[in-house]
Amino acid sequence: MDLALPGVLPVLNAGAVVRAIRFGLAVGGAVAPRSVFARKNYFYPDLPKGYQISQFELPVVVGGEILIAVEGAEKRVRLTRAHLEEDAGKSLHEDFHGMSGIDLNRAGTPLLEIVSEPDLRSAKEAVAYAKTLHSLVRWIGICDGNMQEGSFRCDANVSVRRPGAPLGTRCEIKNLNSFRFLEKAIDFEVRRQVELIEDGGKVVQETRLWDPQKGETRSMRSKEDAQDYRYFPDPDLLPLEITPQAIARERDALPELPVAMRERFIAGHGLPASDATTLTASKALADYFEAMVKAVGGEPKTCANWVLGEFSALLNRLEVEADAGPVAPVALAGLVKRVLDGIISGKSAKDVFAAMAAGEGEADAIIEAKGLRQVSDAGAIEAIVDEVLAGNAKQVEDYRAGKEKAFNSLVGQVMKASRGKANPGQVNEILKRKLGEDAGPGGLAS
Repeated sequence: MDLALPGVLPVLNAGAVVRAIRFGLAVGGAVAPRSVFARKNYFYPDLPKGYQISQFELPVVVGGEILIAVEGAEKRVRLTRAHLEEDAGKSLHEDFHGMSGIDLNRAGTPLLEIVSEPDLRSAKEAVAYAKTLHSLVRWIGICDGNMQEGSFRCDANVSVRRPGAPLGTRCEIKNLNSFRFLEKAIDFEVRRQVELIEDGGKVVQETRLWDPQKGETRSMRSKEDAQDYRYFPDPDLLPLEITPQAIARERDALPELPVAMRERFIAGHGLPASDATTLTASKALADYFEAMVKAVGGEPKTCANWVLGEFSALLNRLEVEADAGPVAPVALAGLVKRVLDGIISGKSAKDVFAAMAAGEGEADAIIEAKGLRQVSDAGAIEAIVDEVLAGNAKQVEDYRAGKEKAFNSLVGQVMKASRGKANPGQVNEILKRKLGEDAGPGGLAS
C-alpha cells in the first residue's frame, strides 16, 4: 500500500478507530455511528497512488471544543471535525545536491486529523491551542506527542482582514513540527499578507512551507478547494460502523480529563487557579503532584510549591517529563515532611533536594550526612540569641529606635552563629521576647 503496489488493498486499523472514539469523547464531540472513507485525488510526488484515503462528508467525529488559556484569559475553540486518513510520504529537499528525495516510511500510517473553526486570532492563541491539544492527546493515551518524529504535526491556515470585514483568503502552512516554529511562521505570514495587501496586491490561496533557516514561509503549491480533490467513496473500504457499546467502553476507559482535574484541585485542594492550570498541563506532572500529596498526607499547597518550583526547574534543566525525573514523588514527600516537622529549614531543604537529584540518596540520609538537622532546642537557641544581643548593642539600639531592619539583621546574626541550623520561627520568637523584656517599662517592644 505504501508504494501503491498492484493488488495491495487497504485494511482499516482498529486501533486508530479506538483512538478516534476516545478523542471525540474527550472533546465533547459526536462520534458518528457511521462514517465513510473517501479517495482524495491529487498529484504530488510523495503520494504514490495519486490519491489519499481520507474522510470527507461523513467523518468519524463531528464538533467538540478545546478550552485554552492565553495570558490568564480562557477561550473556547470550536472543533469542526476529526477524521481518519492515511499519512502521505515526505519530500526531502536538503542535502540532495539540488535534487529532492521522497521518504515513504510513513506513507499509509493512520492519522487523526483535527480541524478547528476559525476562532483563533493570534499566533499566541494558536500556540496555546496546539499545546493544549498536544497535552490532551497524550493525556488520553492516543499519541506519544513526539513532534520531531512526526507523531504530532500542525498545519496553520492563516488569513488577515480589516476590522469588520469577512475572513480573508487563507494560506496553509504545512507540517510545523515545533510550537516555536508555529508561532514564528504565523507571525511572519501575517506580516507578509498585510504588506502584500497594503501594497495593492492580493493574497493567493496556496500551501506554504516554513523555512527555519531564513525565518520565512515560501510557496509550496497552489491550494485546492474541496471540489478540486474529486472526492468519492473508496471502493476498497466498507463504511465504518461504531456501536453504542464500543463508545460506552471507551468512555469508561477515559481517565479524568484535565479540565475536571483542574477544578478538583481548586475546589478540593484549595489551590489557586494558576497552580491548578500548570499542574494539569501534563498528566505526568498532575500524577506526580497527587502521589506526593498522598505520601505527605495532605499539605497540597506546600506540595504544589515544590512541584512547580524546584522540581519543575530540575525537569526543565534535564529536558524530561515528571515521570522520568530523578526524584520520585514519595522521596520528595519525605523531604517536605522534614521541613514540616521542623527538622530542617526551607533553605537547607533546597540543598537536600539538589543532593537527592544528584543521586546521593534519600532526604533523611542526606540530612544526617551533611549535618543539616535544625536546632529546635529552645535553651540552645536562647543562649545564641543572648550572645548576639550582647555583641550587637548598636543594632539593638537601632531596633528600639524604631528601625525594623535592625531586627532582620539580628536574626541573620543568630542564624550565622548557629551555622544556619537554628529554627527560624523560634529565633524570631525568642528575639522578640528578649528585646521586649530588655526594653523596660518605657522601652519599645516588638
